[in-house]
Amino acid sequence: MGTPADRESSPATPQYCASPQPAPAALPAGLLPARERAIVVGSKKWVNGTVLHYHFFDRSTDGSQVRVAGGGTRFVSWVGSDAQRDRVREAFAAWERTGIGLRLVEVDDRSEAEIRIGFMEGDGSWSYLGRDVLGIADDQRTMNFGWDLRPHHELATALHEVGHTLGMPHEHQNPNAGIVWDEDAVYASLAAPPNRWTRETTYHNILRKLPPGVVEGSDWDPDSIMHYPFAGRLIEAPPPYDTTGVSPPGTLSAADTTWARTWYPPTEGDPPALAPLTAAPLQLAPFEQADFLLVPPATRGYTIQTLGHADTVLTLFEEVAGEPRFVAGDDDGGHDRNAQIEAKLFAGRRYIVRSRLYYASASGGTTVIYW
Repeated sequence: MGTPADRESSPATPQYCASPQPAPAALPAGLLPARERAIVVGSKKWVNGTVLHYHFFDRSTDGSQVRVAGGGTRFVSWVGSDAQRDRVREAFAAWERTGIGLRLVEVDDRSEAEIRIGFMEGDGSWSYLGRDVLGIADDQRTMNFGWDLRPHHELATALHEVGHTLGMPHEHQNPNAGIVWDEDAVYASLAAPPNRWTRETTYHNILRKLPPGVVEGSDWDPDSIMHYPFAGRLIEAPPPYDTTGVSPPGTLSAADTTWARTWYPPTEGDPPALAPLTAAPLQLAPFEQADFLLVPPATRGYTIQTLGHADTVLTLFEEVAGEPRFVAGDDDGGHDRNAQIEAKLFAGRRYIVRSRLYYASASGGTTVIYW
């Protein structure tokens, strides 16, 4: 994304992140707008306490091919240099140092990774948003870096893409920013090198305002790592940005850290135990989460379920060598049913049940129970 000094001394447009556009989730028709917004926002976020595994494509797993004019394919490597990979590791470590309740762990086995990182030059830098990565085949990238990350200021690019993977959208698309664009200038600037974007890509990544209901927080943060730098010639209002432009410092802002710790608060110690056939109340505000420790008394099939009028995501993890490993999950967001998991559990093993609330449509809390 470039340093402020670089951007001030050169009229050239920086290289920007072009987020992929997966198909929107299919939600039932007729949902209340507040309910639909809550589901859209929450569905991108990870369940707190999750261990996210990332993998760098290497020569044994890199199967990238692209079509060329006239038919056929040619090999284009997704493998990055040691220095490139180290820069991305630095970004993961910086996010984890904010004290979030997620762990970010590198793995050698691609099949173990939710996040799969390539370095395909010329393909731009981008990442899928939050849990959207789960819909990407495990031989495909969920994150790419399309230019040299070795200069120190390019840590900003890596921090930005990891932010997307944690579920953070672009900050300059925050409707509370009040940015009035010179749209013709924006389209012309982004169509030129080094980005060469189509009008659709420019609209999706810059000009499109996020709906007010899907923005977490009310204030615009021009210092956010999720904000692009922009020259003043692209902005008509508000002042002084129409003259000075926007030049974020390229580091995690205070608001970025607050956002991360709000969605993913630190976790300490064992959660309360969940007893068989005993409903545990979930007195949660929207987007809050409750965790329970489940130690089965016998080896057999069990059902774990939420009860009440609410949209929730319910997940089950087994502790293996001190790390929670995903077993099963269910998301009832938008559907008039309760989230339910059926799984074979083993006597004496430790399992963690996590339930995050999107939206409660009736008074009186919800509960979780297993039998």
